[in-house]
Amino acid sequence: MSQDVQLETRGPLGVVTLDRPKALNALSLEMIRAIRPQLDAWARTPEVKAVVIRGSGGKAFCSGGDVRAVALSLGKPPAAGEEPLPRAYFYEEYGLNFLIHHYPKPYIALVDGISMGGGLGLSVHGSHRVVTERLMFAMPETGIGLFPDVGGGWFLPRFPGEVGTYLALTGARATAADALWLGYGTHHVEHSRLDALVQALTEADWGMGAPRDVADRVLSSFATDAGSAPLKAHQETIDRCFAADRVENILAALAAESTEWAESTRATLGRMSPTSLKVTLRQLRKCRSLPYEQIVPIEFRLSQSVTAHPDFREGIRAVLLDKDQRPRWNPATLAEVRDEDVEAFFAPLTGAEWKP
Repeated sequence: MSQDVQLETRGPLGVVTLDRPKALNALSLEMIRAIRPQLDAWARTPEVKAVVIRGSGGKAFCSGGDVRAVALSLGKPPAAGEEPLPRAYFYEEYGLNFLIHHYPKPYIALVDGISMGGGLGLSVHGSHRVVTERLMFAMPETGIGLFPDVGGGWFLPRFPGEVGTYLALTGARATAADALWLGYGTHHVEHSRLDALVQALTEADWGMGAPRDVADRVLSSFATDAGSAPLKAHQETIDRCFAADRVENILAALAAESTEWAESTRATLGRMSPTSLKVTLRQLRKCRSLPYEQIVPIEFRLSQSVTAHPDFREGIRAVLLDKDQRPRWNPATLAEVRDEDVEAFFAPLTGAEWKP
């Protein structure tokens, strides 16, 4: 059991509270190992009709996976009886995401505040994603030498047009209104009413129809309008510029726009890991027509090859350790990242592959 996650049953609800506020509820391996067996148990318990997951501390739902711990473990021998952390962490995190994706009961994420990376993995795969006016979500992995995992190859290509590609490559931050437009959010509920919403779910008559229908009715009774989506205003340009299959062509298309937004976007891409940009774009194109079940093993391969690449450790150093925001990428330019280098990240593993 992890002290960083609270697990309780409130009448018909199983409630998961991510309780690591000083780390903005970043998801550790210990938290994963506490949550998964409890979700399995609740799935088998007839009295539990639905699961609610939320974050504590008032600032974040979940700021992402604990990639800092993964990076710090590189080059160190694992504890006796344990696998290396990069393998154990991603294998088990993806297993938790897979369980949520196929969860047999309503799984209701209350996404309030920051939700990034692994936070999307804990929410987007569930049946209901309640977002509040305080939501800020992003997939910022290309800025730390990673790639958008936790099913990013599945959900990002399913966002409207090429907006998922834009979010994946730039790490751009989005709002609650964006979340609803994209399909990440299913309901918008004011932050101040979340406790009342949980109470209403505990008091609902779960015998009045299928559980998902009951959850829908309760959530809809609290839902409010989130307003217009800022991202939607840029969709035409995003679709035009981010449709290419090469990062260099995306940059050229942005340059041709000659607008302040396009120049700002080009500058953002210029700060990201060239290797991560190319691997991410290949991931999205490779996975966009695949079912989720085939995408998870691909992302696990990537998790092992990308964390072994020097850009991962350097990105974590620059952003999360030294915080100088000046990563020294290697290779330093897109031109130095060859197509065969990109494909090598997707090669079969020498160890065991990921399985459900």
